Amino acid sequence: MEVVKQIIYLLVGLVVFVTGMNFMSNGLKTCAGTSIRKLFRRIKDNKIASASIGAGTTAIIQSSGATTVMVVGFLSAGALTFSQGMSLMLGAFVGTTITGVLVALSSFSFSIFLMLLAFIGFIFGFFKNENIKSIGEVLVGFGILFFGLEAMKGAFSLQVIQDGIVDLLSNINFPILLMVIGALLTMLTQSSSATNGIVIVMVGTNPSLLSSGFYLVLGATIGALLPTFLASLKSNMLAKRVTNSVIIVRSMGAILATILIWAVSNPLFSLLARIPNDDVAIMLALFTVVYNLIFVTIVLPLTKPIEVLANKVFKDKHSIKQQGIIHHLDNNLVNTPSVAIIQVKKEIEGMLDLAEINLFLGIDAMLHLDLSKAKEIEEREEDIDFLNNTISEYLIKISSKASLSDEKKIGAYYHVINDIERIGDHACNFLSMAKKMQAEDLKFSNIAIEEFTNYANILKEMFSLADKIFMLQDYEDLKRLHELEDETDDLKELLSDNHFNRIRKNECNNELTPFHSNLLTELERCADHLTNVGYSIVSPTGDDNQKNKD
Repeated sequence: MEVVKQIIYLLVGLVVFVTGMNFMSNGLKTCAGTSIRKLFRRIKDNKIASASIGAGTTAIIQSSGATTVMVVGFLSAGALTFSQGMSLMLGAFVGTTITGVLVALSSFSFSIFLMLLAFIGFIFGFFKNENIKSIGEVLVGFGILFFGLEAMKGAFSLQVIQDGIVDLLSNINFPILLMVIGALLTMLTQSSSATNGIVIVMVGTNPSLLSSGFYLVLGATIGALLPTFLASLKSNMLAKRVTNSVIIVRSMGAILATILIWAVSNPLFSLLARIPNDDVAIMLALFTVVYNLIFVTIVLPLTKPIEVLANKVFKDKHSIKQQGIIHHLDNNLVNTPSVAIIQVKKEIEGMLDLAEINLFLGIDAMLHLDLSKAKEIEEREEDIDFLNNTISEYLIKISSKASLSDEKKIGAYYHVINDIERIGDHACNFLSMAKKMQAEDLKFSNIAIEEFTNYANILKEMFSLADKIFMLQDYEDLKRLHELEDETDDLKELLSDNHFNRIRKNECNNELTPFHSNLLTELERCADHLTNVGYSIVSPTGDDNQKNKD
């Protein structure tokens, strides 16, 4: 019965420990989250600075997973380069080791007083100031983290449980297998800190398990990459390349360290056996710090060759086809931004042409339920997304060397390609709605089709004007573009009223209302995006204030 009781203490202690970490993480992210995001956006291409920021961020929010997932998001948004993203992730692995050091501190007598921080944090929770509440959440997390550790220590201290663990680890006393177990345990808990906490507490209560502890914490360094990998699955190719590269080098580092420790295990662990039992836990915690520092020091200078290799190994499944879409971007022009920007402009024009083709095919599919071009629309949408990502990455490369005037153009081009990409998304939305209408045996009336066709004709003129204005810097046509946007706004109201009048007269099926409304709304948004493209020559964001001045 005592064994069952202690196992329950162990499991509950683990839950309390992880809960404490989550409290700390949430509180710290609330306090510092906005500042961290701003810092990520301003980061320069300095590897040491990037790694330091990654380490500091993780030490603050107590989660390497949260940091690396954040990095994946910035990579997907085109806000970081390969080198910056990888350096930040490498630094995060150093920052996460702080938790292991905190766990090791629980072996000292003063750790009992650290639990009181939970009570102090609880009191802070009654304050109205949100920052004080967040600090209170951090203190509560810090306190209950140590309480969870005490519960786990109590369970591990029971001789029967110690004997059982020793027997188990003796039967699987194979370093690679122990490393795999450490990785799997981390994947299950979604936290390398939790795994390291368990292992450090286990070793602290039974120093004879130190050799197994080394391999288990090395395995945890691999398992910790699961949240990052999952986050990258729906990200762009740059984020995938960085994530996959980090997973490979991280796994290689852990395997190599395991083999090295295994090779010198006899003299190494004979030497470590002389360490006083009270110091074993802190020694294992320091090992995680030293290992990660050595790992980052070795890999950080290699980010450039790793990037070159990653570009060759991790290719988009459409890369062969899509590489032919890029006609004007040339990496040899990166050092001459003024020339490179001209090439970017030409590439954007091609992207706009693809969006125009897709939009009107999508409109046609919805108005006439013609799905014969469905595959063509979907493939062209992939091309538009590819162009968006490729142009974004190219703009990042040239931005660091651009003049002030060129920086303004680069900022405008970011917004332009985003507007064009959204037009492509609307085309795919029309195709999806056409499929639903066909499945539900719904079709627009001839009058509605004629009205939408007139709306589409206005968009065709807007495409032509937006292209001309953007490419030729033609300010004279801005007024006409703005007039057409106003016309689409008015027409949206008119077509909506006409539709409901037809419903009242039983001339139209009410089940068509959501499709009619969605089509109108998205067409109006396409008009807005095209206006933004044209007005990008006077305002990077194409905002209404600039339009109203003309």
